[in-house]
Amino acid sequence: MSDLGYDGKVAIVTGAGGGIGKQHALLLASRGARVVVNDLGGSVSGEGADKGPAEAIAQEIRDLGGEAVSDANSVSTPEGGEAVVQTALDAYERVDIVINNAGILRDKTFHNMTPELLEPVIDVHLKGAFYVTRPAWIKMREQGYGRVVNTSSNSGILGNFGQSNYGAAKMGLVGLTRVLAAEGAKYNIKVNAIAPLARTRMTEDLMGAAVAQLGPELVSPVVAWLAHEDVPVTGEVFTVGGGRVARFFVGMTPGYYNPKLTLEDVRDHFDEIRDESGYTVPSGPSDELGLLLETIQAG
Repeated sequence: MSDLGYDGKVAIVTGAGGGIGKQHALLLASRGARVVVNDLGGSVSGEGADKGPAEAIAQEIRDLGGEAVSDANSVSTPEGGEAVVQTALDAYERVDIVINNAGILRDKTFHNMTPELLEPVIDVHLKGAFYVTRPAWIKMREQGYGRVVNTSSNSGILGNFGQSNYGAAKMGLVGLTRVLAAEGAKYNIKVNAIAPLARTRMTEDLMGAAVAQLGPELVSPVVAWLAHEDVPVTGEVFTVGGGRVARFFVGMTPGYYNPKLTLEDVRDHFDEIRDESGYTVPSGPSDELGLLLETIQAG
């Protein structure tokens, strides 16, 4: 089969001044995409700003024969998100791909969590995806084409000690992914998410020795596929790290049904309620409602 390319496509990659985002930008550019390299250039915890990292990666792409411009706007405000997209429009007059990768960490156990630790993390990860994607989304609807890839995390999907702020933001991105997939379907806009395991400055202290095998470059092929015009799925979440790719999904057990349900019924049938054998994977709220109505009618 022929190699995959992105000729003529314009991609915005946030947080692309290093780590995973840098690899996304380099791979897409190497396959013909015109790339907006966005990075505020701040610290892991979100302090400071520096235009240098974004421009360095954009210049690296240009030196390799690709097309790229840099952008140092913050994704954490509506104005910043609009400005990121405007950079793409000013340079290339369209937006085809948005990869929401920008992120910060402010870890603390929940009883020590403060608004100063919570709000910036929500602003960058969750609100940042809203603020960048929405102005791009309007253009994608108009042109009848778009691809969005959100960066979730196993800390949100599975939970991780000391990361209530980060985990809540990352699981919020799963919900955003699912809703946008439904809303974008008739406009040929596909939206998926990844939960990466990779060596970056954000993960070195969390992952220990295992981090050596988890190069950030091994995440980008999955992101690039989800951003490609041929990708067949939307609304899905994939875990990727160290060369392994797998799907995360929300499953529902068959459960227990009693039209006269009581508190004691729940207690007495709790193992049956939790039994995972015969689970289903509802495609959305209407699918779950349909399964519930089938159970009621059969009962």
